[in-house]
Amino acid sequence: MDTASIRLTFARLAPRTDSGSPSEDDIIALYDRLRVPLLRYLACCRVPVTDAEEIVQEVFLLLFQRRDKLDREPAGWVFKAAHNYVLKHRERNRREAESADASPRALELLVDKRAWADAAFEERERRNTLTAVVRALPEQDQHCLHLRAEGLRYREIAEVLGMSLGWVANSLARSIARIGRADAR
Repeated sequence: MDTASIRLTFARLAPRTDSGSPSEDDIIALYDRLRVPLLRYLACCRVPVTDAEEIVQEVFLLLFQRRDKLDREPAGWVFKAAHNYVLKHRERNRREAESADASPRALELLVDKRAWADAAFEERERRNTLTAVVRALPEQDQHCLHLRAEGLRYREIAEVLGMSLGWVANSLARSIARIGRADAR
């Protein structure tokens, strides 16, 4: 869904607000800024690309509908809402979600456009090793690492994942140490 379609949908849903909550333009700017990072996060959660696009649209429509009630930074709210959609999606489609793993090529395309180019053998091996290390991390550590890579602060990550701030710090330290050890080899 492009920006013009989003704007038209918002215009049909509700009039503009001057109450200090995010305006239609603010939400569209946030959509433009967070769409790709959100898709990358959903890809790390192994959500199929078509479902990820749908989740992004649902999250931003929900944000627009609830903008008057929003009492915090919308970026953190967007990632938390997307994370909750993923959890609901997994519950609703447990069998399908377990068997339908995002293809490695689609994941590479979302994360790094250069993945289709002819890269040096050593770089591909390094990337494969690091990817294997990240995928071997516990699921919560993977989520924590990907949210940090998207620029969320520790406190926002803790809120999104429903964990303590100390847990987030420990998780990131463990994950980065494992990645560092693998990269040093």
